[in-house]
Amino acid sequence: MSEDTPLTDRMFASRVDWNLMRTFVDIVRAGGIGAAARQLNKQQPSISAALKRLEDHVGATLLRRSATGVEMTAAGKAMMALCEDMLESARMVPHQIAQATRRVEGVVRIQIVSAIVSEAFDEAIASFHRRNPDIHIEIRVSPWRKVLDALERGEVEVGIGYDSSVRGGLVYEPLFVERQQLYCSRNHPYCGYRIGQLRELAGEGFVLTGEDEIETVTHLRRRYGLGARVTGQAEDMNEARRLIACGVGIGFLPVPAVRSEVERGALWPLLHADFEPSYDIFLLARAEPERDTATQLFIDEVFRRIRASARS
Repeated sequence: MSEDTPLTDRMFASRVDWNLMRTFVDIVRAGGIGAAARQLNKQQPSISAALKRLEDHVGATLLRRSATGVEMTAAGKAMMALCEDMLESARMVPHQIAQATRRVEGVVRIQIVSAIVSEAFDEAIASFHRRNPDIHIEIRVSPWRKVLDALERGEVEVGIGYDSSVRGGLVYEPLFVERQQLYCSRNHPYCGYRIGQLRELAGEGFVLTGEDEIETVTHLRRRYGLGARVTGQAEDMNEARRLIACGVGIGFLPVPAVRSEVERGALWPLLHADFEPSYDIFLLARAEPERDTATQLFIDEVFRRIRASARS
């Protein structure tokens, strides 16, 4: 590094007060200096002074006042990204230390929708158990809305499922894109045929999945009058599959979950692939950062597997 390099570049790490960086994050997240002062129960001048000291350290303006509060400059955006990384690293220290010293125990509670098929999720469970054999993993199955409700109520910390909107108290990590297909049994009159017009099936006996039906599928079904004559219902996709395979009626099922039944001829896909409804399945977690170590390590493991799978 040359002698012309500003002192702030060479000495920043040893000179900066890390609390200033946390205050900067609080200002940005609160949307303004006054709002941050109220949230932190501090005087506004002390928050302004902290921001000014940090800007002096980095030698750049980080925030500009605006009609709605504050706006980050280019330097501010870069600082925010670095601060969030450092805060996340600091938050993970006790979790990683506990894992390194093999003192991690506890329970990871997961609630998922039925018939989930995900190699990345299964690999994450297997890897996590090898690293943390003393942690108990508990999985509950429920319709997708109940997965979301259980997360919001704090009954579980991790969910796998669908959401038609975005709930502010949850973190969403895309796990995979799931497709559904309309199936009939091998003995159904339509077995062996592909349907060009869905309205042709409006009068067919139908197996519904109740609360577990994805809204994308509900809208498609109602648009074409499917399910007007209900001959079966099961809240669990696996039991709906049983009813359809037994000839009780036709119905929608996730494509990966019934691949083996299709291959051996127990189920027949009625739609061309272009007509299959699709939607995102998410890994869901509560947004509060104060998670127990067992849950945090599990979420980190699944995130790593998902992101590695997406890159490959």
